[in-house]
Amino acid sequence: MADWGQFAKKNLPMLAVLVVIVVAVVFVLADRWRRGAFVFGVATLLAAVLRLTMPSERVGLLAVRSKAFDVGALVAVGGAIVWLAVSIDPLGTD
Repeated sequence: MADWGQFAKKNLPMLAVLVVIVVAVVFVLADRWRRGAFVFGVATLLAAVLRLTMPSERVGLLAVRSKAFDVGALVAVGGAIVWLAVSIDPLGTD
């Protein structure tokens, strides 16, 4: 049990992002794919903000490469997902 608590404490930023991703999946499964895509993009942007503002030893699994690369890639992907989710014509759907 102590190992789980230590893991959760070290990876709290990743767990926060994971919770937002689960919300996005729930939207998609409820046939609200545009909202789900938007929330997924927001989760990616949240990961970028956490990676930028927290020290590398505190971000846990969000640290993959250098801080600059991680933040740049997350902002590019998250921004593209949010832009696509907002710009696509809904064609009568949400």
